[in-house]
Amino acid sequence: MASSLISRHFALSLQKNLWLSAPGCRHVSKAAPQAQELTKQLGEIQNVGAINFFCNYEESRGNYLVDVDGNRMLDIYTQISSIPIGYNHPALLKLLSNPNNLSTLVNRPALGILPPENFPDKLTESLLSMSPSGMTRVQTMACGSCSNENAFKAMFIWYRNKERGHNTPSEEDLSSCMVNQAPGCPELSILSFMGAFHGRTMGCLATTHSKAIHKLDVPSFDWPIAPFPRLQYPLEEFSRENAQEEARCLEEVEDLIVKWRQKGKPVAGIVIEPIQAEGGDNHASPDFFKSLRNIARKHGCAFHVDEVQTGGGATGKMWAHEHWGMDDPADIVSFSKKLLTGGYYHRDELQADKPYRIFNTWMGDPSKNLILAEVLNVIRRENLLEEVTRSGKALLNGLYDLQAQYPGMLSRARGQGTFCAIDICDDATRNSILLKARDKGILLGGCGDRSIRFRPALVFKEYHVHIFLNIFNDVLAQHK
Repeated sequence: MASSLISRHFALSLQKNLWLSAPGCRHVSKAAPQAQELTKQLGEIQNVGAINFFCNYEESRGNYLVDVDGNRMLDIYTQISSIPIGYNHPALLKLLSNPNNLSTLVNRPALGILPPENFPDKLTESLLSMSPSGMTRVQTMACGSCSNENAFKAMFIWYRNKERGHNTPSEEDLSSCMVNQAPGCPELSILSFMGAFHGRTMGCLATTHSKAIHKLDVPSFDWPIAPFPRLQYPLEEFSRENAQEEARCLEEVEDLIVKWRQKGKPVAGIVIEPIQAEGGDNHASPDFFKSLRNIARKHGCAFHVDEVQTGGGATGKMWAHEHWGMDDPADIVSFSKKLLTGGYYHRDELQADKPYRIFNTWMGDPSKNLILAEVLNVIRRENLLEEVTRSGKALLNGLYDLQAQYPGMLSRARGQGTFCAIDICDDATRNSILLKARDKGILLGGCGDRSIRFRPALVFKEYHVHIFLNIFNDVLAQHK
């Protein structure tokens, strides 16, 4: 019975998909009485200050998101960059209509103690089929924050075992950690970068420096914060200045590592995003990251690349760090968002040395690995990384043209693949543009102080780029 219902839903979804993915179709937003009522209703239960609108996910298809009042929008934000192949993809609906998969969907095991019999095979089909260079181990988690939080723990455990020369703690270690004191709770640190966003849990917040609202009123660790390069655009006109800026930041990294060691809080690891996303889509050159990797080696720090936002193909490669051209890019690579589950890959030496050290109840979700395996099949079958490269080139070129057309309003167009952004003259104008774009059927998101970020699904095609550019130009003309 359940299977036949799902099959009928799948057939209906295919029919709707043909209409909803039609090129050139626009839908201007209208009044939202249902959204207002739902916001009021939910507001009596929890804080609704961040809610944009309520969605009708059953009616949403491909690159188009439908709100509860029937307005259809070309979604270039995709749930904060977390939808890999669009809404209600036929391949995923077919996968979930298979009765053989019902057990995986219904039962959520505590993976650390009672994993399902097919779990090794499913990890091999999904996450291990796309492992970063030099990594054959992956630890699954539920979300980006808990992925980074546990990656930090792995780096601390590795560092302390390295200091001891073995992995057997002393009696003093065991007793002192129970009262939050050294040596069991050592004075170690993680070096992060200004503008970074690594999550909202306690350890992650200490490395997050994008917006004050994330950190306000929450106690934090005294850990070092290095400057992230602030590149000037266009890059080809400022190559000397940008090289000097990156050299300045790298020098500061080394200075901080030395200073924190002298303070008795040695840096156990360095964490960095290949592109600082939440902090304003800030880029650096491959040479910067290669030099940073070498600094980590030189000082005995683990090197953690946070690919929660950038992983999963949006830059035209499965991992943004692949653009650096390194055989040994990292010791740990964390992920979530477009990969539907969370976790981190790691080198063998960062494997937890004892049970329950890296642990929680669920440690991920087998149903998400099942879906991810099919997402990867779609990416390969439809050559979506090549599609991203083509669409990204069209998008960035279109942003360059608009930047030239509206020089007082737009600047610093930048991107890799479809992972693009552009700066607006000020925050108020940026927010007005976002609202007017939504009224004309385009859903966008902001980042940093005054940037608009573009985060389409991997199925975003060149004709979608042109639909967006035409509407965006109309919006900008209203502000001129």
